[in-house]
Amino acid sequence: MEIIADLHIHSRYSMATSKLGTPEYLDLWARKKGISLVGTGDFTHPAWREELKEKLVPAETGLYRLKEEYVLEEAKLLPGQAPRFVITGEISSIYKKNGKCRKVHNVLLLPGLEAADQMAGKLEQIGNIYSDGRPILGLDCHDLLEILLENCKGGMLVPAHIWTPHFGLFGAASGFDTMEECFEDLTQYVHAVETGLSSDPPMNWRLSALDGLQLISNSDAHSPSRLGREANLLDIELSYEGLYNAIQYGKGLMGTLEFFPEEGKYHYDGHRKCHICLSPEEAEKYHGKCPVCGKKLTMGVDHRILDLADRETGFVKKNARPFESIVPLPEVISACVGKAVTTKTVACEYEKMLQKLGNEFQILREIPIEDIEKESSEKIAEGIGKLRRKEVICKPGFDGEYGKICLFTQK
Repeated sequence: MEIIADLHIHSRYSMATSKLGTPEYLDLWARKKGISLVGTGDFTHPAWREELKEKLVPAETGLYRLKEEYVLEEAKLLPGQAPRFVITGEISSIYKKNGKCRKVHNVLLLPGLEAADQMAGKLEQIGNIYSDGRPILGLDCHDLLEILLENCKGGMLVPAHIWTPHFGLFGAASGFDTMEECFEDLTQYVHAVETGLSSDPPMNWRLSALDGLQLISNSDAHSPSRLGREANLLDIELSYEGLYNAIQYGKGLMGTLEFFPEEGKYHYDGHRKCHICLSPEEAEKYHGKCPVCGKKLTMGVDHRILDLADRETGFVKKNARPFESIVPLPEVISACVGKAVTTKTVACEYEKMLQKLGNEFQILREIPIEDIEKESSEKIAEGIGKLRRKEVICKPGFDGEYGKICLFTQK
């Protein structure tokens, strides 16, 4: 069964998230996007776990769906099967190792709510799991993995957005240079990594150290409308076991849907306060210092990969899984109509296209261009055609500021 899965998200219980981060709205937006399997996020938070127990009902083994009485009326009008939920959460580990402060995020995937209760109970003994859906714990990544292995059969740990400067496993500011330095003797139990918004598969293929790992992509959405910014293409039996085999061993992992990495907010080096954005080569000329104020630049993902890579740019990994670069449909509509993403014009056109053509991923990837032109407009059809052909203009993100993907020149 071919499905789209977005496994790393957040509820309204995490900091800087939308109040709409509820099971009802996650269900609604998964339907709008065309996502069949979505992570719950934030399983460690007691209030969120209770809400999940109240509003979800078991579906296939290890998966859940929203109870019918909680499905929004708007969602009932959308075609397709109700999306499934899998229990997930992100842990922020901040600790000192080998003489350096480490800040690393990991995503945990669990086989059910009972396992979530057990893991949360163990983690509560270590730190505060009540104040934030993504708890900050003084817990070595090695020890987090050890707790998972000892207390949750079938649980999975996936290092999150591994290249992000401040909270990625390989992050330039507070990460490691190798998997082994981080996970030591338990490295063999890490089977997948999340590449993050600021990198794509070809960038990761440049490291032979990643050859034995599955490369997965997720949205890390902080609001339901951001679901599917990145996602995974799976051909699996819809069950936790099917997902486990895909993530751990690549069985049924068909590929990924990706941001253009330049759009990620840490792609290039830079200093946001001074509006300085530099390629790795340009940053080297300034010795990693901001040419305006002299402060240290935030090293971007492109530069960090350049430092650790043992293969040249353009290397293609043998038997590499395919990927597609996408831009969210509201951003495409915005570029085509010349209005901001947040305007009523864009929102109305988005809803109209969903009603007439299908879900967002179908529109971006599958619906014939001539049908899009018929039901929407020539300009929007042209924009989606350019996106599919990767005829885009990229302005890289840097130091926490998202980049921009342009479908049309000013002319």
